[in-house]
Amino acid sequence: MLTSLGSAALPRRTLGRTGIEVPILGFGSGSRFLMYKQEEKAVAALNHAIDLGITYVDTAHSYGDGQSEEWVGKVMATRRKEVTLATKIAGRTADEARRQIELSLKRLHTDHVEVLHIHALRNLKDLQAIEAKGGVLEAFYEAREQKITRAIGITCHADPVALKAALEHNDFDCTQMALNAGLAFMADLPGGMKATPAGNGSFEKLALPVAVRKKMGIIGMKVLGQEQLLGAAPVEQLIRYTLSLPVSLVSVGMPKPEHIEANAALAHSFKSLSARQRRKLAESIETSRKLAMHRFFEHHEDVC
Repeated sequence: MLTSLGSAALPRRTLGRTGIEVPILGFGSGSRFLMYKQEEKAVAALNHAIDLGITYVDTAHSYGDGQSEEWVGKVMATRRKEVTLATKIAGRTADEARRQIELSLKRLHTDHVEVLHIHALRNLKDLQAIEAKGGVLEAFYEAREQKITRAIGITCHADPVALKAALEHNDFDCTQMALNAGLAFMADLPGGMKATPAGNGSFEKLALPVAVRKKMGIIGMKVLGQEQLLGAAPVEQLIRYTLSLPVSLVSVGMPKPEHIEANAALAHSFKSLSARQRRKLAESIETSRKLAMHRFFEHHEDVC
């Protein structure tokens, strides 16, 4: 259920079983945040977003080799209590993850984050390393027990099968996955990925139902397909598509102040698309564009 709290507050949802209330729109602090180039402009943009009620902030240890966390940290030094803060850790061993967590907290000027994600699950082989004895998952369970984080999760844009397995096998509180109208009806068939009416190879069909069943907090990302869906459909419709799924929020990169304002306005006036409207939107996107985006995400390194 959506609620609205005050003139600046955006509609909010519960981040699954964590119980954390979050705005339906999050501030993505990856490559689009780094497009501000100058620290002063980036800090001003994030402050403006928070002023408009975009109080879920998503960053990562590896974004800009730490620059994103440092810029976010400049804001957290004075506004930490206003924000639900999430960061992501790329290390695959427990020791490496512990070092990265310590450095991330230092950069962010805090002693804890609300959400800590294992960053960018690549495939089933990568999942084996994550779950192995001495793997990153050990450090994440520790961090949750020590209250360094309230919730642990895992992100993925490359392999729905691997994410489905990760969510089924492990005790995650939340997850962040690629959910957009272009990926919705993709299926892994003999000869490769194809767009099909069933779309049983997509994150939406494979991983999302597991997360819903386990009452996880669900963050939609790559809503615009790393800009590859621009021109295929209106931005407003693409964001509405993902927000109409059973997600807690969407995390969106906003490289210009006008994007922040437009997306905040969209969130304020959000109305869900029906299943029929979502299908119509997905079917309107050319198959060639869908396949190109799928191939891009298979090999995309989410480090900036």
